[in-house]
Amino acid sequence: MASNVNDVKRILLRSGKSPYDVVPVERALQEDVFATNSGNLIFSDATHKILETPRAKVVSNGITTRVADADRINSEYDVFVIPLANAFRPSFERQLERLTQLISKLKIPVVVPGVGAQTGVNYSADRLKPMQPTVYAFVSAVLDHSASIGVRGEFTERYLRDMGFRDVDVIGCPSMFLGGSRLVVREDGRSLGPESRIAVNGSHDAVRKHKLGQIIDRTHARYPHLRFIGQNLSDARQLHWRDLSHQNAAVTDIPTHPDHPMYGEGKVRVYIDPVTWMDDLRGFDFSFGSRIHGNIAALLAGTPATVLCGDSRTLELCRYFDIPHRMLSKVPADLDPADLHAAADFGPLMRGHQERFDRFVNFLDKNGLENTFTHGDGGAAFDKQMSGLTFPPGVRPWIGSDPATMAPRLNWLQSQLTELTAENAQLKRKLLKNASLPAQRSTYQRARSVVGRPIKRALRPSR
Repeated sequence: MASNVNDVKRILLRSGKSPYDVVPVERALQEDVFATNSGNLIFSDATHKILETPRAKVVSNGITTRVADADRINSEYDVFVIPLANAFRPSFERQLERLTQLISKLKIPVVVPGVGAQTGVNYSADRLKPMQPTVYAFVSAVLDHSASIGVRGEFTERYLRDMGFRDVDVIGCPSMFLGGSRLVVREDGRSLGPESRIAVNGSHDAVRKHKLGQIIDRTHARYPHLRFIGQNLSDARQLHWRDLSHQNAAVTDIPTHPDHPMYGEGKVRVYIDPVTWMDDLRGFDFSFGSRIHGNIAALLAGTPATVLCGDSRTLELCRYFDIPHRMLSKVPADLDPADLHAAADFGPLMRGHQERFDRFVNFLDKNGLENTFTHGDGGAAFDKQMSGLTFPPGVRPWIGSDPATMAPRLNWLQSQLTELTAENAQLKRKLLKNASLPAQRSTYQRARSVVGRPIKRALRPSR
């Protein structure tokens, strides 16, 4: 285990990037700094802020899992923290296997705050049965390195307890504790009207399989100031580059597609950084849609929000935090967000927040982690450093052809071309140098030349 310098604990955090990293849009989209979904950065940034104290230094590890890094992690860090979302799902199984391999080689504590299982709103675990051995191995490895594992809600808790695990704590998602025990949602009593600023969010599946596309279109017709906020990497690339190479481009009814009218009207965004995301949402009157972290971003900004739940990962978080929600399958296609806004009650969410925060802190204490709200400055230093940085604004649709719109993209492409040309020239020089060297025989070839002739002579028929 790494030795602490001046008793400062070094925490390695699985996250796409540090919240302090200001990454230009083009590079962010090329490197996929938010692991295909910008919602991931909301809970990883929150975890970073929560764990950063005068006695703890938090370092981002990136998303890629390298089992070969185990020795380095053991020598350089005191604890590995892995905030996860809906990791117990078939499409994440390979990543879960690699994480298990890495954790099994670690000698330091490993803490998982807020992992979830994904299935339908009926909470049936049948679709997860094929990957149960993978989940069991992962949770076992985590519990070999920690006192308990934190899960997002009731379904994931039951799912793990049915496997025989007992050290399971329901703590929700770290994102909701970005402000510690304080959470205030604006409730001014005013109804939504045509001049209201409304944010809507949703996945491609929700548009394709449910009626969310129709809901968005009808809301767009009623509310001129509607804005759609996408979260996928493919969404951002469609906005910035008009890149239609991803399979999501087949869904033309989502506003991030260039064929959608909201795209042409510039009423679509994708945010690279949670700070700009929440800053923008503070100016809205209401948010709704099927994205859990899209609506959590609104709530953290103080903006009322209602989630349209289409699976267990959104439903169990809404139930745990008392976030206003409706079942996506049961809302009408002509749903008016004004009705959602009028029916939403944020009292239980705000009244129960202190108790849920205390439960989260107890989980951290149990696993040997301090937090800035109890052991630090309440995140003041974090907020001050963030306020001194200038992050790129939300990614907008590419709808202009003027030089001001084209120049940044063309400049970046030119820089990439220059870098690739230099790398290509360097590789060519290496190839030419290697080609000019005399061929080196392999160990096998050299050994064969030494023993081959005697063996051949011994096997040659005598005359």
